[in-house]
Parts: sequence; C-alpha cells; structure tokens
Amino acid sequence: MTTNAKPGQLSVGKVKENWTGDARFYEYTNAADPIGSGIISPIPAKEFEPELYNSGETRIETLDLSEELGTDYPATSPSLLAHFIRIKAGDLIKTEPNATSELYYIISGAGSTETNGQVINWKKGDFLTLPSGSLSIHTAAEDTTIYYILDTPLLDYLGVKATEARFTPTLYTAEQAKAYLDEVANAPDAHLKNRISILLNNQKFDQTLTITHVLWAMFGIVPVGSNQAPHSHKSVALDFVAYAAPGTYTLVGDQIDPDSQKIIDPVRIDWVTGKAFVTPPGLWHSHHNESGEAAYIIPIQDAGLQTYLRTLDIQFTHYDQ
Repeated sequence: MTTNAKPGQLSVGKVKENWTGDARFYEYTNAADPIGSGIISPIPAKEFEPELYNSGETRIETLDLSEELGTDYPATSPSLLAHFIRIKAGDLIKTEPNATSELYYIISGAGSTETNGQVINWKKGDFLTLPSGSLSIHTAAEDTTIYYILDTPLLDYLGVKATEARFTPTLYTAEQAKAYLDEVANAPDAHLKNRISILLNNQKFDQTLTITHVLWAMFGIVPVGSNQAPHSHKSVALDFVAYAAPGTYTLVGDQIDPDSQKIIDPVRIDWVTGKAFVTPPGLWHSHHNESGEAAYIIPIQDAGLQTYLRTLDIQFTHYDQ
C-alpha cells in the first residue's frame, strides 16, 4: 500500500494521526520561571480551624486546596494531602490510599488500627506511620480525632501507583516524643537554638533522617516569651498546633530586613489548639509566644523527598530577642 503521509503523521489505512498536536515551543526567558511569572499558581498560607472536626459524626475532613493549586485531584500542597479524622467511640473508619507514606497524629482519644493482619494500639499524642499497600481499619475506643497526612498528590501528579512498601508500620509514642523533647528543651544551650524541637526518624531512612522517605515530621516547643528567629526552606509545611494559649503566633513573609533580621511586612497567623495551617515554600517564618504557657507545634513536610533531591535549601537568620 502506498501512503502520502506528511512528516509527523502516521498513516494507518485511511486514518491519519497527528503526533505533533500537543507540541509547543517557548523562548527561554518567557518560560524558564513559571512561578515568578505567575503562570503556576502560588501556594496559599491557608488556615483550618479545629471547628472542622472537633464535634459531630464519624467522618474524614479533607483539607483540599485543589482549586487554589489548579489540580484536578485533592491536594493541600503540590505533593501532600492533609485531613482531619473524627471517629466516635465504637465507630470505625477504613483507609486504603494510593500513597507511599501515611502519617497519623492522634489529637485526642484512643483506639487501634488493624492493617494487613496486624493490630496497632494508639492514644493521644502518638504518631503512627503506615507504608504503601496498607488496607486499614481504624477503630475508636473513645471519641477520637486525628491529623492525617498522605503523599497521594505526588503520585497523582506523576500518574503512578504505589506498589512497594519502603518501611513497616511504625509507632512513635507520646511518652517517647515528650521525653526526647524535654531533654532538648532543658539543655543548657536550648535558648541559643533557632528551633527547640525533635525530628522523628525511621531507621530505614538513615540518609534523609526523616520519618518516611517522603515525609518529614517535627515536634517542637515554643517557650513562654520566645521569639524564634526566622528561617525558610523549599518544602511546604503543613503545621498543626498541638497546644497554644492566646498570644502565640507565626509571622510569614518573603523578605528579611538586613539590619534587624526580622521579616518585612509579615502576615500573622494566630495559633489555636487543634488548628492547622499551611506555610508556603521559600517564605521566611518565625514563631512567637507572648502567652503565659509553652506552646507545641507539629509541622509535617515533604522534606524527606526534598532532602533526597538535595533541594531543601533550609536557611536561618539570627537576631537578639
């Protein structure tokens, strides 16, 4: 059979396919920085109040910013999806996400997770991580609330399925976490540190020192009267306020005054116990406690991935309190 197909076309019988239809070309300076030019949407400093989940029926509340991020799948950041879970005493919730990493922080209550034939008991203040392929049933022994983070948007963006478990289910108890944090907070040089906190690590990830190969989790204290110096990093932080009294807050901005080393014209995010908020990547942020009680913060980030890619780029400033 003789065909007269033009370059870029394939002739199959009488049907001609044009394989160049989606191809486009841009001059370099017009396309090299889609973030700076505004072509790609920015990540908002969004706040989610505890009223979303602290009463009512058993349910999962998705903290979905897909409209702001321009995705056709749920996402709280380009690579992470946060939720609040509420389970009434005696109720259960099932999860089976397409994710390489699941992280649960037990805000209140107690119960158990049955996953792939194993049973893990948990309580207030515990952290639990589950790997890909986890078909789980979460049952509450008493009214329970949970902060729940997945890396599903990363997989949705890549168009892939998680098929290999990179770690085994791991429980980080409230007692262990608090003991390690107290040790750091009571060290003689604690007041000299930019952040008084601990990082949770799974021994499987001895290069990134993170809780999973994608996720990074911190448990930190902001002491009374503290003004922690600004820092920035390229990972998005999904922050959860474990406890705070009025007068505790975060300042966020894109510029630092070179003399004072403080953030110029910052946005203020007031802390409320049980509140979650998003700290966008690359912005300077500082934590402050003008209340009469110590405050506790739990940021979850995609910094495991960013660290492995060598792109985290964490930077610190210093100023006298």
